[in-house]
Amino acid sequence: MTSVNAIAPATSPHHRDGESYRLSLPNTARSAGIARDFVTSLLTGSPHSGIVDDARLCVTEVVANAHRHTRTSLIGVHVTVDLEHVTFAVSDDRPWTAPAPGRRPGGRDREGGWGLFLLEELASAWGSDVCGCCSPRHKTVWFTLAGEAGVTA
Repeated sequence: MTSVNAIAPATSPHHRDGESYRLSLPNTARSAGIARDFVTSLLTGSPHSGIVDDARLCVTEVVANAHRHTRTSLIGVHVTVDLEHVTFAVSDDRPWTAPAPGRRPGGRDREGGWGLFLLEELASAWGSDVCGCCSPRHKTVWFTLAGEAGVTA
């Protein structure tokens, strides 16, 4: 089952104040496309419409990684939109595979691993959090894109 909820701003340090949206997806091959459409619908026609292509590409890669590399039953997508930035967070229940920013596994000659490289190139910031203290319950890979108001000439 897929669900979308509008909620109060998140308290996580990588989220900013603003409008907050959540999408819960079953871990299927279609999840990346559904997340891409969700992000498109949120940003198209908004003050952040200039980052739609980058947002679509990045969220597709992160959700596809969650599908490909975990056995999580649900993939969570959380989007926070403020005046200057849009922050995206993708969560799964596989905490021990958190990626390290700035590193592409296997070097440039490998076919895989380009999704995190794209985050490094397109996002103004990105990282991962493992949540749940001593008994980790899930991981979140997040990234922030500067919106139209956040772009300086």
